[in-house]
Amino acid sequence: MERRFDGTVALVTGAATGMGQATAARLAAEGATVAVNHLPGQDPGDTLARISDVDGQGFAFPADMRDPDQVTAMVRGVAERAGRLDYVVSNAGINPDLTWDNTSIEDFNKLFETNVRGTWVVVTEGAKQMIREGHGGAICCVSSISAHVGAPYQTAYCGTKGAISMLAKALACNLGEHGIRVNAVEPGWTITPMSAPILDNPPVLKYYEERIPLHRGAQPEELAAAITFLLSGDASYVNAATLLVDGGFIVNAEL
Repeated sequence: MERRFDGTVALVTGAATGMGQATAARLAAEGATVAVNHLPGQDPGDTLARISDVDGQGFAFPADMRDPDQVTAMVRGVAERAGRLDYVVSNAGINPDLTWDNTSIEDFNKLFETNVRGTWVVVTEGAKQMIREGHGGAICCVSSISAHVGAPYQTAYCGTKGAISMLAKALACNLGEHGIRVNAVEPGWTITPMSAPILDNPPVLKYYEERIPLHRGAQPEELAAAITFLLSGDASYVNAATLLVDGGFIVNAEL
């Protein structure tokens, strides 16, 4: 495997499981020192073990994305511990099944505070850290196919993902002069703990497998490959882009 990230430091939020875990392991395998963000009280051991398995370097750093002070302290703490910060992957998010008319104000606030404000704080604080250090970098926000299509049990969630995709584009316009690129990936169905209920619902599983031209969900490692591409020098002229990684689902979806 190439080592495109030797000597660099990356922060991956929501890295205890799923896409965040796969991305942390991929970055470590390619030479980055990876800060593995996880919720306070959550065990990041599986991710750290995967990093060790690829002879990588990483360390855990707890912070709740709903708490701006914790997120700000995390960014500074990662840079202090590792000596610098080159990359941020804003992956942490929640996706509860909620119809529009069963979404309380508390539900709505929790979704937007976690998914949107959490992204805003970690990305902007990460960019400020890179600027203080006097070098460029790259940021990848994890959005979703739900930035483009509606779903009956994801109404408010869709709003958060539309916001994340647009924030990535808007921030890219501001940060390019500092040598910092900002892009977003928009996954479709990816087989992670968050999407596990799909596998337990035969009619829903059948719908996804029939509608996705590749007839399967993505593995987290496939999203990690897309994310690390966007961070890498191979994507040095890719900026303000949103990369849909959905197996072609969007052209055949009837949500």
